[in-house]
Amino acid sequence: MRRFHRFVVPLFILAVLATPVLARAQSPDAAKLTEPSLTRDQMREFLLKAKIIKSRDIGKGTTHPFRLTLTDGTLTHDAAFQSIDEKSAIANLKGSGGGPNVEFNFVDAWRYNLAAESLATLLGVEYMMPVHVERNWNGKKGSLSWWAANMMDEGERLKKKIEAPNPADWNNQMYRMRVFGALARDTDRNLTNVLITSDWKILMIDFTRAFRLQAQIASYKDLPKCDRGMFEKMKALTKASIAQAVGDYLTPNEIGGVLKRRDLLVTHFDGLIKEQGEGSVLY
Repeated sequence: MRRFHRFVVPLFILAVLATPVLARAQSPDAAKLTEPSLTRDQMREFLLKAKIIKSRDIGKGTTHPFRLTLTDGTLTHDAAFQSIDEKSAIANLKGSGGGPNVEFNFVDAWRYNLAAESLATLLGVEYMMPVHVERNWNGKKGSLSWWAANMMDEGERLKKKIEAPNPADWNNQMYRMRVFGALARDTDRNLTNVLITSDWKILMIDFTRAFRLQAQIASYKDLPKCDRGMFEKMKALTKASIAQAVGDYLTPNEIGGVLKRRDLLVTHFDGLIKEQGEGSVLY
């Protein structure tokens, strides 16, 4: 499972992900994929307190993530640990086509994983990402996330030409992910960072290159629809509500960037609603 393979991909690549799915899937054997029946709060408690008994380098990705095995004496489960914390005034990155990609005020930080989950909770879509906690391991502080059972990532699905069993639900999940990615300005929402569970639910992972300062949306054409509840919650975001949710995981300027992009997204969807009608835009 290629959880943390890194390459910079513009958000417009996600247009291909939302192409309507027309046929029923022939999915991998999902019966072997099981998760303990825990609430998110119980998962969080486990990640915070369980003893780490084994570790191994995932071996992929520039952030050098580790897969840790934890146990509380009753339950044993894995988690992903990221401690990346890098800043650069100018970063020369590799673009999706292999060419150079220059980014100013570059940050690659584990704290954005926790900020992303907190923001998703404010928007009512926290179920679309694993539970994260802050934890120290091996002398480093980082984000520890629940290792969710999944049958493949989106890159594998496309490569194998496996189609989702419910096209409408699949496309709606993709629209939610794309709106969230635009709001958080995640510059690394690539195909391997989109996991698919055995019941065809999308899980977004790895937000260490999100929350840029730019008040811009990468591609409006990739945002034709929005979840109605998510749209209302997005409109209700305030500086105070975000700050309370994310704590020290975002700076005031990063919170400001979220709100500026929120305004752009609201204006975009209000415009679409005026042109096409609410029923064609919100679902």
